[in-house]
Amino acid sequence: MPYVIGIDVGGTFTDAFAADDSGRVHSAKVPSTPPDFSRGVLSSVDALAENIGCDVGELLADTAYISHGTTSALNALVTGNVAEVGFITTQGHRDSIYIMNLEGRYAGLGPEEIQDITATRKPPPLLPKRRVKEAVERIDHKGSVIVALDEDATRRSIRELLDDGATAIAVSLLWSFRNPVHEKRIRELVHEIAPDTYVALSCEVSPRIREYPRNVTTLMSTQIGPALRDYLEPLSRDLTERGLRGPLLVMQGSGGTVSAQEAPANAITTIGSVLTGGVIGARNLGRQLGHENIISTDVGGTTFLVGMIVGGEPVFSSMTTLNQYQLNVAMMKVATIGSGGGAIAWLDDGKNLRVGPRSAGASPGPACYGQGGTEPTVTDANLVLGILNPGFFLGGTKKLDVELAREALRKNIGDPLGLTAEEAAAAVYEIQNSQTADLVRTVVVGAGHDPRDFVMYAFGGAGPVHCAAYGAELGVQEILVPLGQTAATFSAYGLASSDVVLSVELSDPSNFPVDPAVVDRNFTELEEEVRRRLAAQGVEYADITVTREVDARYTMQIFEVPTPVAQGTVDDTAVKQIADDFEERYASLYGKGTGFREAGIQFITYRVFGTGRMPFKPELPKAVTADGGSTPPVKERRRALLDIRAGWQEVDVYDYSRLGLGSALTGPAIVEAPTTTVVVPPGTSAVVDGLGNLRIRYQ
Repeated sequence: MPYVIGIDVGGTFTDAFAADDSGRVHSAKVPSTPPDFSRGVLSSVDALAENIGCDVGELLADTAYISHGTTSALNALVTGNVAEVGFITTQGHRDSIYIMNLEGRYAGLGPEEIQDITATRKPPPLLPKRRVKEAVERIDHKGSVIVALDEDATRRSIRELLDDGATAIAVSLLWSFRNPVHEKRIRELVHEIAPDTYVALSCEVSPRIREYPRNVTTLMSTQIGPALRDYLEPLSRDLTERGLRGPLLVMQGSGGTVSAQEAPANAITTIGSVLTGGVIGARNLGRQLGHENIISTDVGGTTFLVGMIVGGEPVFSSMTTLNQYQLNVAMMKVATIGSGGGAIAWLDDGKNLRVGPRSAGASPGPACYGQGGTEPTVTDANLVLGILNPGFFLGGTKKLDVELAREALRKNIGDPLGLTAEEAAAAVYEIQNSQTADLVRTVVVGAGHDPRDFVMYAFGGAGPVHCAAYGAELGVQEILVPLGQTAATFSAYGLASSDVVLSVELSDPSNFPVDPAVVDRNFTELEEEVRRRLAAQGVEYADITVTREVDARYTMQIFEVPTPVAQGTVDDTAVKQIADDFEERYASLYGKGTGFREAGIQFITYRVFGTGRMPFKPELPKAVTADGGSTPPVKERRRALLDIRAGWQEVDVYDYSRLGLGSALTGPAIVEAPTTTVVVPPGTSAVVDGLGNLRIRYQ
């Protein structure tokens, strides 16, 4: 009975989900283990085996694959804990990564921040200038070699970089995406001198026009590649020694997986690894339930994540901004702030109450954990407000100390502001709800969507606690909490239900009307490449699908709009259709009449996605509980504050395990599940559906 396993490593908890081909699902949640997160991964597998009731070796031997979402790559870039990198570029272009085309000053900033030009700053440089070397070579825009590579000078540069302490080398030469011969030769020269040195080439990492973002993408991929390799190799080995026969797959920001062996070579694609599992899970559950427009919200221990599914598919972007650096990485659009259950509440210099982005993490954790933490967190506030049950956290496996939480809130927030511990907790709760609502509003309304057209999915350990509050501010009609086995491990479910997805691209700028033979040749070459890479993943697929797109723009514009392209041989009619589709997408993004056909249209970058569909996809089974009827039993009543406007109330508390299909309840109420707690505030009602999900509606 083969299993598939998804493992989602967060800053506070590591979640695991397993499903077999008969439809049975299991989940587990264990503390993360920074700095060596692999220990938490192995512990989560142990916990899964225990929950299933089998030996770890038996479970792994019967596992088709493990899909793993990791924070290691993203955390390394955010914290600067990266490899010492040397950089080789074309002679005369050493300063490109420091000039930044002015992009560094405003990348990732909002309109108001950009307008305040005196306050904008470039981000810190990715590496010191002494670590940048110039190669004597030149290839022109047609791919012709104008100046041959000076190999002796390049060897000297490589030795200088290695002597200076570089442990990895990035290579990005002008027009290498048209002809990579010099970049590939430099890699050979590096390995002649130092065979084990990690090398990344822009022609493989980012074969896209525009020198600066291509340089940055290659450099940042090189910074995290060695650490990702050093994390995945021993983890793969440990899992194999424990009995795993199938492959270890790593989630990418694009929402698909890649083999652990290939992931380090293009490490930059994994930076959104841990962010996308929940969105994929929401998409797949939405397909079961017939929901095409979904707002995916995930409140974990460290972060709050928001993504969207529109028309049945996640929203993507062909560019990503990180630390004010623009990256050529196609990623699912997921917005995040440091506002999870472990977010620390603190006072700024003006005694204004703030929540996050710092987190108590897994160690020491919130004050109520009793592990030495003294700073108050969102979890501490929820406990003091009576929302969390101190004896039933993580199904009763972890006891929470209310007095430690109350003391942390009183000492750090209450006393300086003249508030009681309970008043301080209410203030933290309100700020948490407001700032999460602000992010959801920015993501949904800021993209031109009406929240009333969407169903909101809420998951993560703390998502069900706060979802009714931030959903009310947004104006959604319904919130779905996937309680059936997965609410707190929903991202792991998304990982387990994902496919292998690879993308390849090639910049080949040309003006419309473009020669159909050129377009057809580009797509044919890219499709051959993506099929070759899919075959090398070591996975047996149910089938393979290939999709195409081209980045197009109006002449003289700076940025492009990704435009889908139909399959089949490209002729004049197909080329015209691409141009028409581009204009239609442009109008949908920027408004009717904003296009200007008379300026001309350009095709810039061609891209192909290859999807290897897994043999079976875990679907959430129908609820096995009996008909719950209309009056479910009340577990207990306790005093709690679920809505600051309603104040403290006596609240009905329900045990989720005793609810069944059709069980209905009216707020104020609390539903306790083994790995999460659901708040049903005054003015709302909730009902259990056929998959065990709790659906919250506003009255």
